[in-house]
Amino acid sequence: MKIKEYSNSQIINGVAMGFSVALLLSALIAAKYTGEWGSLLKHWYLIMITPCPLVTDYLAIGGLGSAMLNAGACGLVCALFMIGLKGESRANTLAGYFLVVAHCFYGLNFLNMWPCFLAPFIYLHHMKLNYKSNLQVCMFATSFAPFISEFLFRYTIPEEFVFGEVHLTGAGVLLAVLFSVMLGYVIPAILPGANAWHKGYSLFNGGLAFGIFGFFVFNFMYRTQGLRAPEVISPPNAVYEQFGFSYRLYGNCFYITIFLICILVGFILNHFSFGNIRQLLKDTGYRSNFAENYGMPTCLINIGVYGIFFLAYFNLVIHFTEGSGFTGPTFGVILAALTFACMGQHPRNVWPILAGYMLLYLCTMFLCQINGRPLTWTISTQGYLNAAAFATGMSPLVGRYGIRAGMVAGFLCASMCTATSALHGGLVLYNGGFTSGLTVLILLPILEHYFPEGAREHIKENSAIVQDMISLVGNYTPPKLSDLSIPPDLDKWD
Repeated sequence: MKIKEYSNSQIINGVAMGFSVALLLSALIAAKYTGEWGSLLKHWYLIMITPCPLVTDYLAIGGLGSAMLNAGACGLVCALFMIGLKGESRANTLAGYFLVVAHCFYGLNFLNMWPCFLAPFIYLHHMKLNYKSNLQVCMFATSFAPFISEFLFRYTIPEEFVFGEVHLTGAGVLLAVLFSVMLGYVIPAILPGANAWHKGYSLFNGGLAFGIFGFFVFNFMYRTQGLRAPEVISPPNAVYEQFGFSYRLYGNCFYITIFLICILVGFILNHFSFGNIRQLLKDTGYRSNFAENYGMPTCLINIGVYGIFFLAYFNLVIHFTEGSGFTGPTFGVILAALTFACMGQHPRNVWPILAGYMLLYLCTMFLCQINGRPLTWTISTQGYLNAAAFATGMSPLVGRYGIRAGMVAGFLCASMCTATSALHGGLVLYNGGFTSGLTVLILLPILEHYFPEGAREHIKENSAIVQDMISLVGNYTPPKLSDLSIPPDLDKWD
């Protein structure tokens, strides 16, 4: 049977459109499943007018169906931009897409995404940069969406926020607009700096850059003004309570179906073969582009296999420990875990990081036991579930330095994950990427000092030109050849 050949760009666009349609169809099924069919749009409206610092559960604010509708609608916007703009969609474009739809379950919605998403286009137009090549920057900017909701619905209102009521002020709208325009010019400037700090070992580059910038904005807008940190809205939800605050059955059915379809489509597009999947699983993930190296059909198989692997991890920890179930944030971070499945993540370089989370849990449980103190958290506590998904961004560290380094990285990241959101008031959605970036900043200098050979392994992969440069500068470890010149577009830096 002859299979039509599709370019990587076409498949990437197809993946984005496919996930968006799946979420929209799932919204209808979910509304029927929970009995909220007649209130789907009303609940979506409640999601859009509610402030949303971390971690605001959209399954509690609206419902399962409205949260799915929110994710599908925002994803569809991104997919249409990917298809409509001239140029090639690349692996980092798909990474931006996954981050958008992931956070649509807890903090990003169809209203607060627009100012952040559109603002970088002003910068791109001003600098005469290609829109399509830098579309992922616009998607990454939605990390600051909770600031928009705060400015619109709560920051300039002297009274306490009342759920379901809207009190817009001119000052709030102006503040949201000015903040968005500032983002459009700040984000392209701070991404390169964060990349230089972690040297490519943190895939969630925007998390580190945005977390530090959000730390400044939050403290300026709140701490220096003498204002309290924004509080999470948690209205009573009888339907959600009826399901035990967890749609575990529905979540498993939805994701298993999606991931099996990815494996099947990838298998078919790969000419009924698993092709380069073995080579992909041997890749370190360091500054790697799976889509270019192995093709998008193989990446689709990796998305499916990696997704099932991560879903299995979540089910195991939820089953064996007490904590959160399939809440809105849990639904979202399963998608967030797929972010770089085409650019560095696969089960082989991720499992040691998850093992590090379990190691911290066991160590803490042991210390609490011998000191007679109760353990106040588990690895299925919501903060640890969320952070585990973003800790996978340290997978290049595992690929380059080995399993033990990955376990230590997971251990360190897990020990910090519940504290970092306080730095930016929960108003930066990429807090997990912020934490994993900080972990790399702590661990990488130690690894480079005690295991210099591991730090130089990638030299063998570079071209003869870079080898000549090494001989000239002695022990200096240069970046890859693709980073030696100033890129014309921002996509080289995310």
